[in-house]
Amino acid sequence: MVENVKAEKIIIDNKLKPVQAYNLAKLTGIEVIDRYRLILEIFAKRVTSKEAKLQIRLAELQYQLPRARESVRLARMDEQPGFMGLGQYEIDIYYDHVKRQMTQIKQELQKIREKRDLHRTRRLDLGFSLISLAGYTNAGKSTLFNSLTKESTLVGPGLFTTLSTTTRRIKIDGRRVLITDTVGFIDRLPLELIEAFHSTLEETIFSDLILLIMDISEPISDVKRKLRVCLDTIRDIGVIGIPIITVLNKIDLLTDKTLNVKLKQLDDFAPNPIPVSAKKSVNLKGLANSIIGFLEEYIIITLTLPQNSDSMSLLSELYNQADVTCVNYCNDEMTVKLSARPSFIGKIQGRIMELGGNQTNIKHGI
Repeated sequence: MVENVKAEKIIIDNKLKPVQAYNLAKLTGIEVIDRYRLILEIFAKRVTSKEAKLQIRLAELQYQLPRARESVRLARMDEQPGFMGLGQYEIDIYYDHVKRQMTQIKQELQKIREKRDLHRTRRLDLGFSLISLAGYTNAGKSTLFNSLTKESTLVGPGLFTTLSTTTRRIKIDGRRVLITDTVGFIDRLPLELIEAFHSTLEETIFSDLILLIMDISEPISDVKRKLRVCLDTIRDIGVIGIPIITVLNKIDLLTDKTLNVKLKQLDDFAPNPIPVSAKKSVNLKGLANSIIGFLEEYIIITLTLPQNSDSMSLLSELYNQADVTCVNYCNDEMTVKLSARPSFIGKIQGRIMELGGNQTNIKHGI
């Protein structure tokens, strides 16, 4: 078959042992890889950020380590085509070299993770709700991200266009939220990749809400299969108790009749389904309403503050971190009406008292 089609590489869908890859490569005269290495090669072509590069390199080393001794032994027997040039290493030297690289990369990723933790804590202090986009690869996550944020992040028909998280601040019906685009899922995503990309995927773990994007234009059997894969992956990375909205994307490719049939077939299967077209901006208002319904309820309050420099400083902070709907000035006082998360309201109550102001008309809002 290799001779007939003039193949340059053989790709096996299942896992290959080193001896299997060696024997096939020796027999055919070309490189032989398995599904895992194919995914890594695709990742390597898509990667842009330093963190993603480190994660991919870690995944490669995690894949190599248990195979290192056998790989070197085979390479020393007879250098096989396209076999990573391992013949130059002695077995113990190569094995230790791989372990040292893994340790160094994990240390670098830990520093990045600690920095992300600080950013996440800062966001929570500012009162933002956190929303993560998840879903099967090529379902339209980045297109939806661009539609919601008015950004222009990279989109495309290929697999794993997004390998690094991108976070932006937006307003949804007056609510300030942070929305994050994450790496796409696939069927049989290797455990080593989940572990390597944990620092990226953990953005989903700490979210207030997950938007799970699916391509509803595909055959319903594929939609159900991919949805099951995504739900299983979300569970595997440790997500517990976070609400999920299933965003059924690409409805512009379906007739109304076909869409209604598919929606019925997904009853009791897709959590909180909302049909949209991210590309055509169809039903994004309906999605926004659904998002608001799942986020922590805002509290609406009215503040009365003395007019001085300290109060103006607080007012400036309120504009940055809450939704200020009205400010009235009368004599030496100003009245501010705003809505915000309960955690933020609790944080500023002490400052209101210090300024000699008061807080009234507390009620739950949107």
